[in-house]
Amino acid sequence: MIQTSVKADDILKHKTDCLILFSLETKPAGLLKQIDGLLNGALTAAFQSKRFEGKLNQAFQQSVRGLMGADSIIVVGLGKSKDVKEEQIRQASGTGAKAAEKSRHRKIAIFLDEKNAGKPAKSKKTQIGSPVAAALVEGAQLGLYHFDQYKSPDKDDPPSRINEITVLASSKSKMKDYQKGVDQAEKLCEAVIATRDLQHHPSNTATPAFLAKAAQTMARKHKITCKVLEKKDMEKLKMGSLLGVARGSHEPPKFIVMEYKGGKAKDKPVVIIGKGVTFDTGGISLKPGAGMDEMKFDMSGGAVTIGTLQAVASLKLKVNVVGIVPATENMPGGSAIKPGDILTASNGKTIEVLNTDAEGRLILADALVYAQRYKPKALIDLATLTGAVIMALGHQAAAAVGTDSKLVQKLIESGDATGERLWELPLYEEFEKATKSDIADLKNITSKGVGAGTITGAAFLKPFTGDFPWAHLDIAGTAWTSNEKPYVPKGGSAYGVRLLIDYLKNL
Repeated sequence: MIQTSVKADDILKHKTDCLILFSLETKPAGLLKQIDGLLNGALTAAFQSKRFEGKLNQAFQQSVRGLMGADSIIVVGLGKSKDVKEEQIRQASGTGAKAAEKSRHRKIAIFLDEKNAGKPAKSKKTQIGSPVAAALVEGAQLGLYHFDQYKSPDKDDPPSRINEITVLASSKSKMKDYQKGVDQAEKLCEAVIATRDLQHHPSNTATPAFLAKAAQTMARKHKITCKVLEKKDMEKLKMGSLLGVARGSHEPPKFIVMEYKGGKAKDKPVVIIGKGVTFDTGGISLKPGAGMDEMKFDMSGGAVTIGTLQAVASLKLKVNVVGIVPATENMPGGSAIKPGDILTASNGKTIEVLNTDAEGRLILADALVYAQRYKPKALIDLATLTGAVIMALGHQAAAAVGTDSKLVQKLIESGDATGERLWELPLYEEFEKATKSDIADLKNITSKGVGAGTITGAAFLKPFTGDFPWAHLDIAGTAWTSNEKPYVPKGGSAYGVRLLIDYLKNL
């Protein structure tokens, strides 16, 4: 995490390497008008020549040494006034921070002139502190994320890195509110960064045992309960579906259970389940070699679950939350399950395995059954489950399928608020029927011609959810990205942590 502070200062005189400011799609107003005067109309000229128009994530950079306290400024577009919400502020802050880093600045200050920045969404009752300050910090901290653990240091040309962020308040009266917003954002960002780190480790490091140890370390630090079930424990619980997937690997499976009790003792918990396949070869139904390296991200749902429990605990949310991560590899070893094999899940349902690459739903089945012992208020699972979701939604949103429309709608609203978008897909009866097997209770893939792979994956899971409100989030298109975004660098995105925290806050 980058050192962050809050300061009330004269914006024009504040000393820093780079001052990041924001502009709407209008001519310079307020503070920007003052600065434009100091620059002899340079900003106005940029608008007139259309080099800078204030469009969202456009950036204008100018040296101001001697004219202001800062050495240089970067003005980032927010777009149209009517469109400015916390998400636009996060994006613009991330854009500005990354531009400053590329220019080899080390210290940055960020200021948003709220009087001339549209009308950002009003703070929810659940928001502690300034939502504007929180959004500025989230955008900058997450936009400046790097994973360098496996790189040798370059002494001749070290990478440019920001090491100090100052959020500026326009007056001392705003300091307390800004500081609260920054403190909340830092705790959330710390959990997101920890999640991204877990995603980025290669699978020869991030084994099921590694995930379990990471969860235990996090739990000790944040004083929450964590237990790890071993293979013998899973055998006693008759988790034949999960153990079937694990059979082909030399790495023993782990079943991670984390419990946070921030609500009343009688309050039913929300149970979050994350798919933790630390590497997915496809098993006997082997995947193509091209792009298989990305399958280290197949534990993203598990990483998000661990990160969410960290954020819940550090933010001290007044809810009860349980996090479950079934963790295993999916390998084509000599004892691996084969197409045509039949497994028995812990609720007694038999499963015909027609494709060993549809393994995520197999390990989630036993996890969903285990989750029912908590009599949850809501069951939410996250999984990089299907390539079909990328065909449906690209990399712009995750799919939501569930049995409780209110639960799904609340998650969609939290997705809109955090920029981690969700789109609901229908769970029609026909899709459920398509998962029935001729020789077992269920089959793990449907016949050709059924289509709707994302929905049928969810339909397979439904018989393991009991009568509890349930939502399945297919994050295969959003868990990682090959294209850099304003506050999501290439690689693991930790998609879901901020969404789930917003949902839990609103409970």
